[in-house]
Amino acid sequence: MHCTLAAATHEPAARLAAELVDVAPDGLNRVFYSDNGSTSVEVALKIAFQYWQQNGRPDRKRFLALPGAYHGDTLGAMSVGDVDDFTRVFRPLLFDVQRPADAIDHRWEPVFENLLGRLRKDADQIAGVIVEPIVQGAAGMRMYPADLLKALREETKRADTLLIADEVFTGLGRTGPMWACDHASIAPDLLCTAKGLSGGVLPFSATLATDRIYDGFRGDKGRALMHGHTFCGNPIGAAVAREVLAIYRDDDILEAAKPKAARLAERIQHMIEIPGVTTPRSLGMCAAFEVGARGYMGTTGWQISDAALTLGAHLRPLGNTVYVVPPLNIEDGDLDRLLDIVREATEGVLVSAQ
Repeated sequence: MHCTLAAATHEPAARLAAELVDVAPDGLNRVFYSDNGSTSVEVALKIAFQYWQQNGRPDRKRFLALPGAYHGDTLGAMSVGDVDDFTRVFRPLLFDVQRPADAIDHRWEPVFENLLGRLRKDADQIAGVIVEPIVQGAAGMRMYPADLLKALREETKRADTLLIADEVFTGLGRTGPMWACDHASIAPDLLCTAKGLSGGVLPFSATLATDRIYDGFRGDKGRALMHGHTFCGNPIGAAVAREVLAIYRDDDILEAAKPKAARLAERIQHMIEIPGVTTPRSLGMCAAFEVGARGYMGTTGWQISDAALTLGAHLRPLGNTVYVVPPLNIEDGDLDRLLDIVREATEGVLVSAQ
């Protein structure tokens, strides 16, 4: 039976915490459980804000984020996400977040130069900087260089403010290494993980933090993190997450996925042979290409999705961004069949449109 993690604990939650810390980037030694990706981000934002409020820097109330960001659908997560057609109606409820202008022609250097400049200028007001490391999922599987993430980590250290890595989509081997942060050899102050953490079996998530942040909540009860949902740290969810991590270890999932990722990259690059396909790209077991403009509101990707469904594969495009993110342990034959369907459906729609 479930028991709320308040003045009580249980073995699956305790053991899972140790195992998460063992695979986390260096320094992330504390774990707070929740039940979905949005909430793991919401918790990270609350931790960052409350930490400064009760540790001598109450002027640090603002957050910086990237253009095109998506961090979830709760109000705090929407606030640090970029306002778009799906969040605009809630704008009056969201808190203000500063972010640079969007990248032009996939050039991310000016974006990060602007972000670093804002951080240098207003460090005493910044509670934290939140990013999706290396890959922006819902924005269209947009990818930026690892050296820019490394530069941001160095600047947050100089400013002595907190870097929040939203690894809900990118973590657990999706981009190759265990965490997308590993591409830049950095460790954030807070890390959010969900989705693959429970293998898609049960709702489960976690927010990892450093000892420094944890120690900032010691003292009387008024200094405790003011957050706690009923099913956070659910014992069955924790047990499933432990089994997922055991599969990663026992089956050496990251190593086994490397040839699959190479196959995925090769096949996606060949999609450029189809007239109308642009910008094929991949990183680890994440690949995407464009089939038109208008972003999330485009319709061509959905036509390809409909065609793929008749061929036996369910795709969920981001408007005119068609993407493929198969399981890391997908069988080779299934991967080839999936990619065959993607190609056949894309050719069918784009060729017929000419």
